[in-house]
Amino acid sequence: MESEQLFNRGFGRNSYNSITSASSDEELLDGAGVIMDFHTTEDDNLLDGDASPGTHSSSTHLLDLLEEPIPGVGTYDDFHTIDWVREKCKDRERHRKINSKKKESAWEFTKSLYDAWSGWLVVTLTGLASGALAGVIDIAADWLNDLKEGVCLSAMWFNHEQCCWDSNETTFAERDKCPQWKTWAELILGQAEGPGSYIMNYFMFTFWALSFAFLAVSLVKVFAPYACGSGIPEIKTILSGFIIRGYLGKWTLMIKTITLVLAVASGLSLGKEGPLVHVACCCGNIFSYLFPKYSKNEAKKREVLSAASAAGVSVAFGAPIGGVLFSLEEVSYYFPLKTLWRSFFAALVAAFVLRSINPFGNSRLVLFYVEYHTPWYLFELFPFILLGVFGGLWGAFFIRANIAWCRRRKSTRFGKYPVLEVITVAAITAIVAFPNPYTRQNTSELIKELFTDCGPLESSQLCQYRSQMNSSQAYPAGSDAAATPGVYSAMWQLSLALIFKIIMTIFTFGLKVPSGLFIPSMLAYYHHDWFLFREWCEVGADCITPGLYAMVGAAACLGGVTRMTVSLVVIVFELTGGLEYIVPLMAAVMTSKWVGDAFGREGIYEAHIRLNGYPFLDAKEEFTHTTLAREVMRPRRNDLPLAVLTQDDMTLAELQNIISQTSCNGFPVIVSKESQRLVGFALRRDITIAIENARRKQEGIMLNSRVYFTQHAPTLPADSPRPLKLRSILDMSPFTVTDHTPMEIVVDIFRKLGLRQCLVTHNGRLLGIITKKDILRHMAQMANQDPESIMFN
Repeated sequence: MESEQLFNRGFGRNSYNSITSASSDEELLDGAGVIMDFHTTEDDNLLDGDASPGTHSSSTHLLDLLEEPIPGVGTYDDFHTIDWVREKCKDRERHRKINSKKKESAWEFTKSLYDAWSGWLVVTLTGLASGALAGVIDIAADWLNDLKEGVCLSAMWFNHEQCCWDSNETTFAERDKCPQWKTWAELILGQAEGPGSYIMNYFMFTFWALSFAFLAVSLVKVFAPYACGSGIPEIKTILSGFIIRGYLGKWTLMIKTITLVLAVASGLSLGKEGPLVHVACCCGNIFSYLFPKYSKNEAKKREVLSAASAAGVSVAFGAPIGGVLFSLEEVSYYFPLKTLWRSFFAALVAAFVLRSINPFGNSRLVLFYVEYHTPWYLFELFPFILLGVFGGLWGAFFIRANIAWCRRRKSTRFGKYPVLEVITVAAITAIVAFPNPYTRQNTSELIKELFTDCGPLESSQLCQYRSQMNSSQAYPAGSDAAATPGVYSAMWQLSLALIFKIIMTIFTFGLKVPSGLFIPSMLAYYHHDWFLFREWCEVGADCITPGLYAMVGAAACLGGVTRMTVSLVVIVFELTGGLEYIVPLMAAVMTSKWVGDAFGREGIYEAHIRLNGYPFLDAKEEFTHTTLAREVMRPRRNDLPLAVLTQDDMTLAELQNIISQTSCNGFPVIVSKESQRLVGFALRRDITIAIENARRKQEGIMLNSRVYFTQHAPTLPADSPRPLKLRSILDMSPFTVTDHTPMEIVVDIFRKLGLRQCLVTHNGRLLGIITKKDILRHMAQMANQDPESIMFN
């Protein structure tokens, strides 16, 4: 819907037209059936603007509340943006009320203690639930992933590793084989080797992968459409103040938990780290409804969600400190000091619960935990930086390719068949993945194999050169004897696996199933006769750590895709259990960010936010243009007049006519049409609720009743119907700027205060309005983009 259709056609303004051209306010979101309300601010003891003497008043409250607050006023509809300033003022008022009463009785004192501790209680419950669900997801995903290859006869609920733990027939050379574990070929055909066995295992692997993928996408489509994807772009938008009802609800939590297990087990090229943040935020949102302090205040609820996102990363990577930094750096919009403490505590509780469950049987929080003790050498800084360059190039390529595919999915008929798309991608993934052992493994097992150093207990093909070494000398006589053909074969398979994962991840991220980012890992290989190592390394000594290069490469690639820096380095060094490799990690991650930023400053999450058109002002993005507020505000020249209300000379019929003829979510209140002096701002939703409440509870309210926003009723004839006072819903301190305010300052104000709109004045007279949508449109226009293409749809 064009913005010009959203304005009121009923108000002409004679004196106003002498100041600027006539136009109008606009709806904050486009006309696709989704609207957002406007932002209001704290009462600042302003005069109400009544022209008659003795009719002004002041207030210490956010709103001039009646003795009985109107139910529903101050709440928000779906796809609206919260009023940060009003929510903070409500919380301060609630806190003052509790403090003033706590000395009256023991019960009031107990209530004040409960209120003070409710924040810690809700993050404790969130941490407990996040850790427990993460443990269940890890155990179930491992079991279903092994179910594609076979089944444990002694206990069907055991995965492959657990099935062989108690077996006495297991040998060191064939540690993965035991009589209790049977492949599908052994069960169906009765033979473990041969072409028929391979084809049967191939068929069953593909069958289970397609079954899991179909079940996952069907559950998402039928029961919880919001359970698809990573969830982090939407959580960033929600934490910035946007409301998406149901996105963090109980149905989304339940379906996301189940389908995440199925999606990971299906073998799709995705991870479970991002969706675990979504799961944790669902837990935080649900538990916040148990405490009125958070259930009735959207701004306070977002403090809980910030702590929940930290708990989600804590259980996803086994990195509690990294989770706190992730919440601070990547997802949170408002992060006060107490939220930092509670995020730390939530991450601690979640990690403790997951460690108690011990889902992998290794006493670690993740499957691919490793420890390195070999020091790194100065010459290795060069290959680390090269890994950073590769990570930045990979990140820029992945973002552009994935966004292009997702945009094509939205604009073509292919996007209307999500089940078919998931089945197609799952079928291609399973068919191509089975012949290669490195693509057949799930993500965590592959990362574990690449991260882990070779040793006498390792059976990987990558370590076969180690097992061939002569124990009496560091290297055999032949310089190439250290590496067997198995190592070269494994490197070819890993190279093919890397190419396959790169291609499939582009098409997988964004499917209608829970999907996090696959973590690409690098394989390092060196020979002691190479010039670089001959100069620095002693023969027979462990010169470099190949697993370290895999870890640094994974961090560089993830940094290039997400543009995370500090939190990513901390997450990775928490995974490795040592501080010695912080410098290589910092060098690789910063290099990947610089290289990625050279092709575009957006990470994958910001790119998906922009693709979906969410009203999100990124604090990382700089506004460097020299435009003024009057150039961005609405109305502009040739626009329809701005829909405004007068403070005391409108009837209820006129007010309802304005509401019905416009789609605006709020209306400036002025003294009169002649003066255009600004009095305040009233929200459309609050006006509608107040009118319905007055008709239900007050007698004598008629269509010709006078509506007034002043403290005292205007003088009316004796036979006039009962007037309707709406001062209680009037924000008398709306945020205003002058028409000469630079847009650089306006954008900064919107970001830091979380505004949804501000009014533009000239010498105290109302000129127009700037909404968050206007800001986003203007920024898109300055970037030579179509302003209408970025709006929420």
